[in-house]
Amino acid sequence: MVVLHGGPGLSEYTSSLLPELTDSYTVIRFQQRGLAPSTTDGPFDVERQVEDVVAVMDGLGLRKPLVIGHSWGGHLAMHLMVSRPDRVAAALVVDPLGAVGDGGEADLGRILGERVSKEAAVRAELLDQKALRGEGTAEDQVEGLSLVWPGYFAEPAQAPPMPPMEISVSAYSETFTSIRDHLARGTLVTGLPKVDIPVTFLLGEQSPIPIEHGRASAALMPMAETTVVNGCGHFPWLERPGYVRLELDKLRSRSG
Repeated sequence: MVVLHGGPGLSEYTSSLLPELTDSYTVIRFQQRGLAPSTTDGPFDVERQVEDVVAVMDGLGLRKPLVIGHSWGGHLAMHLMVSRPDRVAAALVVDPLGAVGDGGEADLGRILGERVSKEAAVRAELLDQKALRGEGTAEDQVEGLSLVWPGYFAEPAQAPPMPPMEISVSAYSETFTSIRDHLARGTLVTGLPKVDIPVTFLLGEQSPIPIEHGRASAALMPMAETTVVNGCGHFPWLERPGYVRLELDKLRSRSG
């Protein structure tokens, strides 16, 4: 399987998922462009990110693997299935930015702000807007993410420490510009109904991306199913260990 981490522009962070998977699956994780050891050069757009996933598959001789995508990585997985359905056996889309409207971006920002202190929310929003304009530093953006990190979890006061993170401001801002452009053009809304691939959307009941956004995306796809994990936020393998593996095993049986 190929695992697509979230962001965009973040360092690869899914090592904590491996204990659920590696006894039965060969897991391919790669750093998306923007940070070493991947290329740090652009362009940073959805099309190039899809090409990168296919290039990794080609380089490893993977004709048609399972794909897991988390957050932005789940959104990327949807674009991969629309652009290259011939290269995906099945996909587990974990708490993604959605395909309809703004995908839940506005709700995400609002809910994260409500789950942390007012001071933290104001500071994080300021730093995020700078990054989206391609301004500020990577250190600023890591600071902003650390301020809202607890809000990604169902119980913010019990959130685990944020893992070490690096961020490419250019990759973050330019990819988000491309994401918004595709959402405005309805690329996924038009393309997903044509994708005849088994897909499971795994959604956290208390994620800062409300579950209606994932459900609206799943409703576009003829072979998509949805599982909602109660009492869970944005990182199901940290909050409810075993659910990703359970859904992956069921998905594999559906894909033959």
